[in-house]
Parts: sequence; C-alpha cells; structure tokens
Amino acid sequence: MASTPLTPAEIAAALPTLPGWTHERDALAKEFKFADFRAALAFMVRVGFEAEAMDHHPDWTNVYNRVAIRLNTHDAGGKVTAKDVALARQIEGLATAR
Repeated sequence: MASTPLTPAEIAAALPTLPGWTHERDALAKEFKFADFRAALAFMVRVGFEAEAMDHHPDWTNVYNRVAIRLNTHDAGGKVTAKDVALARQIEGLATAR
C-alpha cells in the first residue's frame, strides 16, 4: 500500500518542530555540520540504525564534516509523508544528543 503525501499545509505545520529543516524539491532537507569526519560518520551510523528500524531510508551525502539529508517517500511518488516527518524528528534527536 502506498503512503499518502502530506498537504502543503501539513508540511508547513510540521516544519516549526524541525529546526533548520526546509521543504524543497518535494523533500524535507537539512545539512548537519560536525567537528570532523569521524563525528559526521558516527552520526550517519546512528541515523542508519534508526532509519533501518523504521524501514525508511534517507537520501544523503557526506563530505568531510558535513552530512546533507533529504527525506521523501518513494512509494508516495517521491513526496513528503508522515514517515519523513517522523524520521526527521528521530534525526534531530540524534543530532542534539551529540
């Protein structure tokens, strides 16, 4: 069963609860900056475990101490769903716990 995309109003309502996240090109997006590569990689590993547990995986890139994350749901036509908001909240928790 496909996930249901959120409406623009639902996305706008969720963004204030996700500091620094934006809605761009049909995805929730944020770039995280760390002290060094090791810290960035450790963050990615922690996020990876959370994403796998949710069976919802980010599109991301890593360059040295930066990790850029984009979240959307493939089975919703590449749109933002509640799954993306939930994973973004998990990611924020991991980022603030560092």
